[in-house]
Amino acid sequence: MSLGEAGLVNQKYALLPAFLQAKGLIRQHVSSFNHFIGSDLLKIIRAKGNERVTCDADPNFYLKYTNIYVGRPSLEEDYIQTELTPNQCRLRDQTYSAPITVDVEYTRGKEVVIRKGKNNSGAILIGRMPIMLRSDRCVLTGKSEEELARVGECPLDPGGYFVVKGTEKVILIQEQLSKNRIIIDTDSHGGIVASVTSSTHERKSKTNIVTKHGRLLLKHNAFTEDVNIVAVMRAMGVESDEEVLQLVGTEGPFATLLTPTLQHCREEGVFTRQQALDYLASKVKGGSRPPGAGPAGGGFQRRTRSRVDEAREILANVVLCHVPVVAFDYQQKVTYIAVMVRRMLYAMLDPSFIDDRDYYGNKRLELAGGLLALLFEDLFKRQGRRPGRFECDASHEQSYPIAQNGKLKRHIATTLELHIAFPIRSSNLHSRSSALPALPAPQFDIAKCIRTDTITFGLEHAISSGNWTIKRFRMERKGVTQVLSRLSFISAVGMMTRITSQFEKTRKVSGPRALQPSQWGMLCPADTPEGESCGLVKNLALMTHVTTDEEEAPIARLAHILGVEPATLVNQGELRERGSALVFLNGNILGVHRRPKAFVRAFREMRRRGKVGEFVSVYMQHDTVQIASDGGRVCRPLIICDKGVPRVKDEHLRLLKEGKWTFNSFLTAGLLEYLDVNEENNSLVALYESNCGPRTTHLEIEPFTILGVVAGLIPYPHHNQSPRNTYQRPLLTTKTIELVGFDRLGAGQNATVAVMSYSGYDIEDAIVMNRASLDRGFGRCIVLRKYGTSLKKYANRTQDRIVLPAAATAAAASAARPGKFRILDRDGIAAAGEVLTQGEVLVNKQMPTNTRDPVTAPNALPDSFYRNAPITWKGYSGGEKCVVDKVLLTSNDDCSCVVKVLVRHTRRPELGDKFSSRHGQKGVVGSIWSQSDMPFTERGLVPDLIMNPHGFPSRMTVGKMIELLGSKAAVCTGKFHYGTAFGEPAGLADTVDHISQELVEAGFSYSGKDFLHSGITGEALEAYIFMGPVYYQKLKHMVGYGASMLLLERLMISSDAFEVQVCMQCGLMGYRRHDGTTLCSTCKSGANMAGLRLPYAMKLLTQELQSMNIVPRLILDSQ
Repeated sequence: MSLGEAGLVNQKYALLPAFLQAKGLIRQHVSSFNHFIGSDLLKIIRAKGNERVTCDADPNFYLKYTNIYVGRPSLEEDYIQTELTPNQCRLRDQTYSAPITVDVEYTRGKEVVIRKGKNNSGAILIGRMPIMLRSDRCVLTGKSEEELARVGECPLDPGGYFVVKGTEKVILIQEQLSKNRIIIDTDSHGGIVASVTSSTHERKSKTNIVTKHGRLLLKHNAFTEDVNIVAVMRAMGVESDEEVLQLVGTEGPFATLLTPTLQHCREEGVFTRQQALDYLASKVKGGSRPPGAGPAGGGFQRRTRSRVDEAREILANVVLCHVPVVAFDYQQKVTYIAVMVRRMLYAMLDPSFIDDRDYYGNKRLELAGGLLALLFEDLFKRQGRRPGRFECDASHEQSYPIAQNGKLKRHIATTLELHIAFPIRSSNLHSRSSALPALPAPQFDIAKCIRTDTITFGLEHAISSGNWTIKRFRMERKGVTQVLSRLSFISAVGMMTRITSQFEKTRKVSGPRALQPSQWGMLCPADTPEGESCGLVKNLALMTHVTTDEEEAPIARLAHILGVEPATLVNQGELRERGSALVFLNGNILGVHRRPKAFVRAFREMRRRGKVGEFVSVYMQHDTVQIASDGGRVCRPLIICDKGVPRVKDEHLRLLKEGKWTFNSFLTAGLLEYLDVNEENNSLVALYESNCGPRTTHLEIEPFTILGVVAGLIPYPHHNQSPRNTYQRPLLTTKTIELVGFDRLGAGQNATVAVMSYSGYDIEDAIVMNRASLDRGFGRCIVLRKYGTSLKKYANRTQDRIVLPAAATAAAASAARPGKFRILDRDGIAAAGEVLTQGEVLVNKQMPTNTRDPVTAPNALPDSFYRNAPITWKGYSGGEKCVVDKVLLTSNDDCSCVVKVLVRHTRRPELGDKFSSRHGQKGVVGSIWSQSDMPFTERGLVPDLIMNPHGFPSRMTVGKMIELLGSKAAVCTGKFHYGTAFGEPAGLADTVDHISQELVEAGFSYSGKDFLHSGITGEALEAYIFMGPVYYQKLKHMVGYGASMLLLERLMISSDAFEVQVCMQCGLMGYRRHDGTTLCSTCKSGANMAGLRLPYAMKLLTQELQSMNIVPRLILDSQ
């Protein structure tokens, strides 16, 4: 079936371009950053403990943050604000950032000062925020292609990365276990464990319920040892064993399984709530400090409290800290613990209730916005001025955790002390001289107390180094960011969708590396690297969306309207009533519903009508209803089906093609909806419309969207062996190529390939190349390399300089080689367009010899005061020449002159270079033959390369064979052909029968074979040759790297390195005399001797071969 024969309903492919137009290729990064700027920043400054700053120096003083703004990227030069573009930052080694300002309210004496931004422009600067390209704050957003080209940007560049200190950096997506969710697992001894990782703005902690000798014990690092779970429930207000059983469940097996735990509780003497608190107080760690025992109001006074109070605080605020406890009412937390115990008992009775930690519904993805929010909050809490001589010493800072804006708080206290002559506590500040004059209070300005570099440098350092360190959460991650790969357009786009995990790559565990069924449609099944990172580094599928946090209050209100009864109003017996179910919202108990299935149907209908966010999911799990609106969930859009009939009709697709509808119109009309991994488990999804049955709930938009951006470029991948698809505008294309714009930025060439054995140079996947094709430019690439330097300024008023070539030659006439300064212009910098040879100077830079002692006339220093520090071109091995492409002179943030020279090297394919088709059939160039020796057809066609047919049976790349047929038909018909994955039934890929029919109509064999003659003898070849165009790419082949140096070090330097004397005339080894002179015993002369280091085993082998009348000669280079 050709592409034009499918009906309109089958052409639901039109939804894909609409989806990418609405969301973009890297929508998850941009939307996450926009959510961070627009919502998370305001939540951080208004969070409990962050919003208000007080001071011990003046009890009436307070500082309150009321709003926060992130401006547009700008640069201030000569007191003039100008718009900053990403390309300027790349060229000038600057950071593409925007100012962060806050509205504040504070007291000055008896006056309340309010400083607001925007119209009043009185906001206070607290730092600069690196801006993600193509985000809402980026200057590129909303510009046309002409305007983008004017500022030096590619219109197809998707953005989603940062420019920090001139380098493009990508924050990789981080894979983590979900927070605030109950996970049932087994420990190393096979015991059942229920674990919850609680996460709030104030605290992160992990709570486990473990089994030991049949008892259920609570494990938490706030206690010295594991404590009885029934005793914990007693301390929370559960008085009797009957209440425990009513909460957990009254089923027969449950009482039996809980008996050892109840018996252990009685053995510990715990019968009442007070006894339970005393029992827990005896287990509290002595060194732990419960909440509120740290610095209060800026002082370092520890509040005294009893151990029982500490235990009560730990139960309320540390154990399962995400479950709220108001006025020590533990009812919601007790119910939560009962749910954990109930699920553990189910797992003891039936192992199928044990959760799979690798199940993707239990995973969350951390995007750039979430990671920056964690880092910004940590930096915001630490901001303030650098400790001065009137501030507290470092011992206080090490002994106690720094409170919100700790350094700022102490600096405010110092400033107020100086301004109003108010006596201050000596425990916080150094003693100051009483002779300091008292200044009037109105002179106090809060802006002078706030440092602007803490947040700026902290964000820049984290993004540039990739190290995310947040001490209060004990979070230390490395490799969070990477330099954006610019090998090709698709390598850059693929990096935006890459997912990494903190799992140790050296561990040989198959579970995290395996392809999970829950990843269907969410992650690409083919795009993962080889080696130790296999399965740990993944890529998102084409239509996958990563959610951001949504407000819980509207969702909770809707749930209560739909019949959810608050858990506090339901007695313990009704919690386990048959037919009812607990309703959870993001891991917290919301209430109970008597008809859970009806509630789930009604909630989904409300979502389809737009009454709740489109990314909110609801599903049934373990006799509970789970509602999820948290960020980091992976979801994808699907077509809704009513009793097996898709809601999307012909008229809807017609409105989309006419431009009257967009992708969002289908969502608001209730025709499409997003499903996450957990909700997909409650659904039945059909691959094609013909597979729909009465129970089908959803239909795939297109099957090939299960692949990612990179794997979607492979034509006919479902005809290949799976490992072939894991490697990285052709004639045979795919729909994905058009969607991502790769047809406009290609990375290969169509080569005419003959599949035959021709000489012995094509074994082991090697290929034979046509020299004439190389002369015409096949496989040729340009390598650009940047060399740069800056002219530094020193404290003694001297600075680096660039001098004229004549002056440099006169200063170093004895040491300089002739022609070293040949390409320099009059300003001492290489001229654009000059041809470079090895050793020539690009920038004739000189540095002062003395940078410490002050000088009186820095502009009249003699040449002898400077030493040469030139930037030279070291060249390539083999003496290949290069060309100076561009020269840039600019300045950096320090107002220092920056010189950059771009060198261009054109590389022609040679023996040993590596080429590959899109199907992973890669091989090196084994031989390059002249066109006269290559086989040819009767029409005069000569192949560009020849590959050995033995490469097909073992690799099973049938897709490559079909690509050759399709490309050949494309040449004959003059139109592109398609090989989209799984696209034949829907008309998105040409079938083999259709392609063969076109070849026959053009006068070729239906099988793609041709009749060839030998280029050497001119005789006809005995067999028909499979020949046609195939899209080939040139690979970056790493030949020389660290392993060769390791071998040299292990096998010679650290083993048996030995120095010998070799005659450069005859190539035989000589010897060194006692007087230090050398002599060749064969030539009887020491004039041409050279020293050489060899392994002693090599020297011994050479001498042993000479004794057998075999004379090895060492041929040395003249250099």
